[in-house]
Amino acid sequence: MINSYKDLTVWQRSMELVVEVYKITELFPKSELYGIIVQMRRASVSIPSNIAEGRKRSTRKDFRQFLFMAYASASELETQIEISKRLNFTEIDKYQKIDALLLETMKMLNKMISSLKS
Repeated sequence: MINSYKDLTVWQRSMELVVEVYKITELFPKSELYGIIVQMRRASVSIPSNIAEGRKRSTRKDFRQFLFMAYASASELETQIEISKRLNFTEIDKYQKIDALLLETMKMLNKMISSLKS
């Protein structure tokens, strides 16, 4: 039974994703501290934040809208990860866990959004 947003697997995975984003961005060039590092961190934090806020809203429609926002943040993060890969900010193998968590999170969000259609 789901009593809290913390019980949602998608929220749990997205929290793991945040931790991994913080870990990997620690390896990026310090010159990116106010560039892509802060953007990736904000986008990743936005995902579980929107899931949590939406879950606390009173209607399914509101929840769905916040899931859309979480999905949009995930897409933003996906693009930023691709940019950081292309700029060789760290070894490509360091992205494996982030890529897997992001894909899993986006799939779950998409499924939840579809299941909440009016």
